[in-house]
This record gives sequence, C-alpha cells and structure tokens, in this order.
Amino acid sequence: MKKRLLAVLMCIAMTASMLLGCSAGSEGDSSEDSGDKSAGTREMEVEGDATELEVWTFIEMHQDFYTDMAEKWNEEHPDKKVKLVLSNMAYDDMHNKLSLALESGEGAPDVVDIELGKFPAFMTGEIGLMDLTDAIEPYKDNVIESRLEIYGKNGAYYGFPTHVGATVAFYNTEALEGAGIDYTTIKTWDDFKAAGVKYYEATGKYFACVETTAQWMINLMLTQKGGDYLDADGNIDITNDKMVEVLEYIKGMQDTGAFATVPGGQPDNEEAYPSYNNGDYAVQIMPFWQTSRFTNYMTDLSGKVAIAAPPVWNEGDAIKSIGGGGTGTAVVASSENADLAAEVFAYIKLSEAANEEVWNVLGFDPVNTEVWTDTELTQNPDNQFVQFFNTYPFDTLLEIQDGIYALESLTSEKFPSINNEFCTVTLNNIYENGMDIKEALEESQDTLKNEFGE
Repeated sequence: MKKRLLAVLMCIAMTASMLLGCSAGSEGDSSEDSGDKSAGTREMEVEGDATELEVWTFIEMHQDFYTDMAEKWNEEHPDKKVKLVLSNMAYDDMHNKLSLALESGEGAPDVVDIELGKFPAFMTGEIGLMDLTDAIEPYKDNVIESRLEIYGKNGAYYGFPTHVGATVAFYNTEALEGAGIDYTTIKTWDDFKAAGVKYYEATGKYFACVETTAQWMINLMLTQKGGDYLDADGNIDITNDKMVEVLEYIKGMQDTGAFATVPGGQPDNEEAYPSYNNGDYAVQIMPFWQTSRFTNYMTDLSGKVAIAAPPVWNEGDAIKSIGGGGTGTAVVASSENADLAAEVFAYIKLSEAANEEVWNVLGFDPVNTEVWTDTELTQNPDNQFVQFFNTYPFDTLLEIQDGIYALESLTSEKFPSINNEFCTVTLNNIYENGMDIKEALEESQDTLKNEFGE
C-alpha cells in the first residue's frame, strides 16, 4: 500500500510547535503534545547485556513510548538488546544544548527528538545527524512519503517522523444540529463560510476562529491554492497573489461576524480550550493530533464531535489536506552506536507495532498506513479516542489519504522566521488591528528580507 503522499508541494509554513515547544500553536513550534517542559532522566531496566543509548527529548510522553517500544525490540531481538537512558528537557534548552554539542563535537546524545520548526537549522553546513535512508528502507513502502521528506535533504532522510498530522475538520455536531446545519454537506470553503453565517444567525455564537498565533487553516488554504511563502528561487515572497487571496478570504469570513479570533489566537491553546469546551465556537480546522487535546482539555464535548475532511476550494481538488506539526527523531552521526540506534529507532517509530501504539497511546495518525485499515485497531470500542468522537477517526484519514500534501518552504531554514513574523506581527495586524492586508504583508516582507539580506 505504497503512499506517494505529500508531494512536498508548497509551504506548510506551520513550523509545528505549540505543543512541542515554541510559539504556542504555530507550526514551527507546535505539533503533537504539550509535554512536560521540566528536565528529568530515567533509565530502562534491562536484564542481561545491553547497549546503552542516550536519548534526548522535550516531550515527556515520548519517554514512556520509547521505553515501551524498546522493551518490545529487546524481546524480538535478544541479541541486540538496548538500554535507553532518556532525558526530558525544556524545549529551547534541549535544542540549544544539541546545537552546542554538535558544534563542539562533545556531549551529544545517541538519539534526539528535534521539533519540525527547529529541524532546518540542523540541515545547514556540515550535517551532524546520521543519514537514515537505509534504516527507513524496510518500512518505506508503507510510510507517508511527505512525512519523511520534511526531515530530508538532497534525497537523504535525517529524521524518523512521529505522525502524519493530517489537517481535518472537528465539528461540534450537537451545536450544529441545533442550528439546522448538517456538517456532511460542507465540501468547499464557500460552503464552510455559508454554514458559519447560518450558524451565527441562529445562535449568536461563533462558527470557527480566525487565527492570529498559528497558521493551521491558513496553510491548508494556501497549499490548496498552490501557494507558498517563498518563490521558486527560495526567496521571501509573502506578498504573492495567492497569499493575498487566502488572507482576504479569511477577512471576509471575519467580516460576517460568524468567525472571530479566539483567546490565545488559535485552537491549540490552554486559553482557547474553554471556549470550545463551552460551545462558544463550533468548529476547529486542525491537525489530527488535536484528538488528544479534546480528550484531555475539552472533555465536555465527548460524544459530540465528528471528524471530517476539511473544506477545499473546489470539489474534486487533488489537495485535500496537509500535514501539520511534527517531531523528527534523529541519530547523531558521531555516536559510537549510530548504526544500532538507527535500526532500533526505525523500529520504534516506523514499524506496524509502533504505529499501533502511536494511535492507542498518543491518539496520533500513524505514518505507517498499514494500520489504517485494521478495523480491530481503529474501531476498537475500548479505545478512548473511538469512544470520544462520534465518527470513526480513521474513516476520514482513508478518505483523504491520497490528497495529503506538504508545503515546500516548511523545510527551509527561513521558515521559522516567517512563522514567527506571521504569528506575532502579520496576522495580528490584519485580524486584530484592521491593517490593510497588502500593507501588512509588505511590511512583514520588508522585515524578513532585511533579516536574510535579500
């Protein structure tokens, strides 16, 4: 079931990060789970001889997951046992410490989680990470290719992906039905906008949010139009016509009164969760990993939320969704045990067994699509995510699986700066301060071009 997915098309600008680390919700820093930001180290208990591997992460849940999967590896490979020594650190501290270790050639771990928005910084100059292409090969036919490409360069892969992060629509069906709206009839952005107006007129409540601290919906709409943040030569180009069209369309949504900025500036934010939990907003356009936010922070919505394909510009469009957020697990090239570490973590991140647990434990959409059709897994009535949502989550993934793309500029070293500018300046100027869209884009373009000397 080979997936040609995400033809790294244009920019996903999402630096995926809120969950994992920086700018709460912007792609460059947020992606899967909030994770404990405090430092902590734990060691596996292993009987007999085992090779010790030092692992750094900034997501506490990954420590548990990696330990569980390493135990399974040891059971299946008694001649290649490993003992993981896992350190959980604050997001910025860990990435800064890794940079210093690679530059100095001292103190680096064997294996490290690198957040998507930070990954391009480790792909410049002399790359200190191991080429994982050979380790990935046994699993490659069943793994979403675009999720490998976002951690690659010049045809080589340097990170094992954690999830697909397919952008989907989360509809509060109880709220919508009360306003006479059938979410299954929403196919295009025009349908989405019209449903919002109808909902607002019937309830006086907002339909969906206008983002100011993230670009989840913006990047989806931009990618669907074939747009990007960079031109063909890799130069900053945020004033292009497609960008203007997307932001103007969203401004038109806002002007109806049915769409408004949300506390915290985007759905994946501790300030925003209560607004959705209370029914102040009815819809979220977010990556699939938002499932875990619902079960953890919006529990009053249990049984009331459907997961569906996001709107497109025109029915039949090839680009149905984009991957959002992510963490790439890398192996340090200078590690004495790099080859073993690569083999072990390919198993931990890409095998069917691992991806079953990615769904069962984390609630993420697995990158190994072999598990997507295993209904015993995906429709297990005891699974907390199956219980929470009133549709089977994987039904939507199977519907859009051949139309999940990624943005090209997402892998550019310029993207973190672009993401930061949009999520701290540009979008606030447009949707909070009422600045003219072209003027706001030109102002931010000047800022970014000056930063990169263009």
